[in-house]
Amino acid sequence: MGVIARQSIKGGIANYLGVAIGFFVSFFVLTKYLTQEEIGLTRVMVDAAMLFSSLSALGVNSSLVKFFPHFKDGRSYHGIFGLSLLLPLVGFSLVALVFLIFREPILWMYSKNSPLLTNYFYLIPMLIFFALYLTVFETGASVLMRITVPKMVREVGIRVFNLVAYLLYGYKLISLDCFVWLFCSSYGLAMLLNMFYLFRISGMRLRDWLHVDWRFLAERKRWLEMLLFTLFITVIVLVGNIPLMSSLFIGAKMTLAAAGVYAIASFIANVVEVPYRSLGAISRPVIAKAVKDGNWGEVNRLGKQVSLHQLLVSLLIFFVIAINIDTLFALIPNGESYKSGAWVVFILGLAKVVNSSLSIGTDILTYTRWWYLLLLPLTLLLIWCTIHFNNMLIDIWGINGAAAAPLFSYGIYFGLLLIVLGAVLKVSIISLPQLKVVVIMGVGFGLNWLWGEWVTPTVTGWMGGVGGMIVDSVAKTVVLGGLILAGVLQWKVSPTVNRIVKKILRIQ
Repeated sequence: MGVIARQSIKGGIANYLGVAIGFFVSFFVLTKYLTQEEIGLTRVMVDAAMLFSSLSALGVNSSLVKFFPHFKDGRSYHGIFGLSLLLPLVGFSLVALVFLIFREPILWMYSKNSPLLTNYFYLIPMLIFFALYLTVFETGASVLMRITVPKMVREVGIRVFNLVAYLLYGYKLISLDCFVWLFCSSYGLAMLLNMFYLFRISGMRLRDWLHVDWRFLAERKRWLEMLLFTLFITVIVLVGNIPLMSSLFIGAKMTLAAAGVYAIASFIANVVEVPYRSLGAISRPVIAKAVKDGNWGEVNRLGKQVSLHQLLVSLLIFFVIAINIDTLFALIPNGESYKSGAWVVFILGLAKVVNSSLSIGTDILTYTRWWYLLLLPLTLLLIWCTIHFNNMLIDIWGINGAAAAPLFSYGIYFGLLLIVLGAVLKVSIISLPQLKVVVIMGVGFGLNWLWGEWVTPTVTGWMGGVGGMIVDSVAKTVVLGGLILAGVLQWKVSPTVNRIVKKILRIQ
């Protein structure tokens, strides 16, 4: 766990630096210089790119992690990186062809409620390509246990590039057309940076990267297994991208302005799953190796450990956001226009907690020989639930329904996944300390209600205005956060957390 911990901490720093920049950009730049419709435009384009790039990848990212231990032989990788470049290109060609064939029906679907999107539809395939290989090169770095720089590029670099585009457009130095082009190009620049970094750390030249060792594939009889895995995982990777479908449904069934409100609210909720982006990326190769070696005791230990700490961290972040949501919307420019997204933050935040805490179960099952029998039907069920709930709940609850769709879908999917893990693999990622975390957080929300009844009226009445809300939020976060941390330490929820805190405080 030394490498995992070290890279996770560095990756976490990159993630939270990106969150800080994203917070500033989303709340103090976007809401000031862009209309809700323009924010919705960029959000729908990016979500479409991320969703279809995951399909274009043809499962290569999961395949690279699963099969890398079988291909690595000293400094030789037997062409697995060549496959990671070739297969996504095939997938992208198929997706681009679908976009071309169904161009008119797609444009018709969005023409009534989101006509601005139809003006830039032609840029979406380019954005898909950039997002696709950005992730491919990032995964390549993760299997080499070097995730910090790619995370910095994704979480910080793209946001800085976009900030430049936002400010140029906000100060009317460029047109809307130029802004959208710059916005999309930022992902292309990030892709190139990740590519050059991966070339450097692998010690391979471009010619080596393009090489595929077909003889090795034939000798090891891996090609058929990899082909089947790639085909099935193409559907399975949609699990992590389920929330992206919601903004696409909002753009089609409501308006881009509604998608803009949803975008600002979902950015807040997305902070909940930031830790999993680094811990998950660096723990997957270790779990893949443990599964390959048949070390199920280690798989159980890692699964419980990752799930526990993800639940603890994600719930703590969710708690801080939930108790300060009114203050957040009061601080941002035109906050009243976006305040209708408060319930989106809460509902989608819970969905992020569930996904962050239990996604390690999907990772474990993916790397076993049972993946093609078990994950496919579960994932197809998840996709159907997401489409069904979005189509039904948006008509009833609007953007709140779009947020509820992934929450309900995840509840069904992960409930069945936990049963499958226990029945087939005898693996459980659920432990008693997780129940302790839920109880502690429940007490925290109870204390927050009491604080709102007794303390908040006094503070806001004494100071008044936004200043009073800020003081109340800071005091509440410090006091209640401290009590939660004390509860975690006193109840000994996690020996790792206790050890880290003692080291920080230098308690022997």
